[in-house]
Amino acid sequence: MTLAGIGYDSHRLGAGRRLVIGGVEIAHEQGLEGHSDADVLTHAVIDALLGAAGLGDIGEHFPDTDERWRDADSIALLEEVVSMIAAHGLRPLNIDCTVIMEAPKLGPHRLAIRERLAAALGLEIARVNVKASTGERIGFVGRGEGVAALAIASLGDAA
Repeated sequence: MTLAGIGYDSHRLGAGRRLVIGGVEIAHEQGLEGHSDADVLTHAVIDALLGAAGLGDIGEHFPDTDERWRDADSIALLEEVVSMIAAHGLRPLNIDCTVIMEAPKLGPHRLAIRERLAAALGLEIARVNVKASTGERIGFVGRGEGVAALAIASLGDAA
């Protein structure tokens, strides 16, 4: 059996925050605002995994009203989700993601992001794909106000 799930997240850019994408800190004059580390890509991957497993969404498991998750490392949350889906007899098979942002360019960081996500997911790097796009100066992403990410995850039986 193969299951699929889709995840989406977006966060506003703001001063005084780190820019963390896929567990990798990227030097930039602005970072992403949010309750946790605001890692938009990892949040989209988490939602894709939870959706594929029929386990709700990131807000149900790690609500932004709970101080335990303030400034949380999203990779640690991802590892917890991988454990959750394993408890339901499932494992990640493949992840495909798109990060939509104007700046900085994601290309120089893509391999490090894939490696970080693959390690957290227990996957070979070949099973984790990360693409980059821009907002073409349209909408909040295009105006440089924020970053968005999409992810699709496929799950299979853990056995």
